[in-house]
Amino acid sequence: MKYRSLICAILVMAGMPLYGQMVSAHASAAAAKPAGPAAPQPVGKPVARVNGTVLTDNDLLREMYNIFPYARQHRGTFPPELEPSIRQGALKMIVFEELVYQDAVRRGLTVSTARLDKAVVDFRKQFKNPDDYRNYVRTEGGGSEQTLRVKIRRSLLIDEVLQQQVESKSAVTMAQAKAWYDKNPDQFRVPESFSFQTISVMPPAKATAAQLKEARKRADDAYKQAKATKDYESFGVLAEKISEDDYRVMMGDHKDVDRGKLPPDVLKVLDGMKPGQVSDLLQFAGIYTVIRLNAHTPPRLRSFDEVKASLQQNLQIQKREQLRSSLDKKLRAGAKVEEL
Repeated sequence: MKYRSLICAILVMAGMPLYGQMVSAHASAAAAKPAGPAAPQPVGKPVARVNGTVLTDNDLLREMYNIFPYARQHRGTFPPELEPSIRQGALKMIVFEELVYQDAVRRGLTVSTARLDKAVVDFRKQFKNPDDYRNYVRTEGGGSEQTLRVKIRRSLLIDEVLQQQVESKSAVTMAQAKAWYDKNPDQFRVPESFSFQTISVMPPAKATAAQLKEARKRADDAYKQAKATKDYESFGVLAEKISEDDYRVMMGDHKDVDRGKLPPDVLKVLDGMKPGQVSDLLQFAGIYTVIRLNAHTPPRLRSFDEVKASLQQNLQIQKREQLRSSLDKKLRAGAKVEEL
C-alpha cells in the first residue's frame, strides 16, 4: 500500500503499492535458506476477526516481513527481542487495511477493468521470471490468477481510500513550513562542536613501573610522529597504525562532538587550539593522547533555506500519520475487532 505509516518503532516502509510488497515478500521467501532455526510457517490460523472477516497468520507473517525485511537474510527468523513488537505492529496494520477495505466497499468505490488490468500487468513485471510468478500464484492465489486479481483489486481500493482520506489532505505548503520554523527556533539551533582526531597510548590498568616507563616511551614516539603529520589524512593513517583507542579504526576521527559532551580537561585543550593544529602530549586518566583539531563550529541557528526541504517533508509525514491515526480510530469506533 502506498500510504502505509509507522505503527511500531522499527517499521520499515517499502514505498510501493501493497501488491508490490506482496511480490517482494514472495521473491525473498523463495530464496534458499541456510541451515539453522526454522522460519515461521503459517498454517492459516486465525489471528484476528474484523466485522466477521477472518485474518490469518499468512497475512500476519507477510506483514511482519514488510515491517522487518531483514529477517529474510536470517533464515526468515526475527530477532527474539524485536519479534513481539514486530508482530503487534503487523497485526495492527493488517486490521487497519481490512477496515479501510471494508470502508471502500461500504462506500461503493470501484476499480475500473482497465485500471485493474494495468495493475495486474505491472504486478507480473516485478517477478524476475515466469516461474517465480507461477509459484506466487500457486502459494498466494491457490493456483488461481482470478484470486490474484481479487487481491490486487483489494489493494487498489485500499490505496484509493487512503489517497482520499490521508494523502490528499497531508500536503504542507512552504508558507506553513516557514510558520512552523518561526515558532520553533530551538529546533534548528546547532550547538557548538569540535571535530578532532586522537592518537592514544594506553598503559595496562594495573601497570608496573616498567610498563609505565615503556608506555611513556611509546607515547613520546607517537607524539613526535603526530607532530610531523601535515594533514587529516596523514594523522589518520598514523592513528590507524599506532593508536590504541577505539577510534583508530576510523583514522582516529571523533567527528563532530557537542561541547557539552566533552570533559572539562579536553575542552580546555581544544579551546586553546586552532583548526589543523596538533596538541602537545596530553595525559587524561593515565592515558597518553595527542589531539588534532580539525574544526571548531560555533553555535548558530540554521537558516530556513537550509532546512526548508527536510522540514516540509517531515511535517508532511507527521500530518500524514495524524490523519492515518484519526482514520484508524474512526473506523475502529464503528467496528467489531477481535484479536485471536
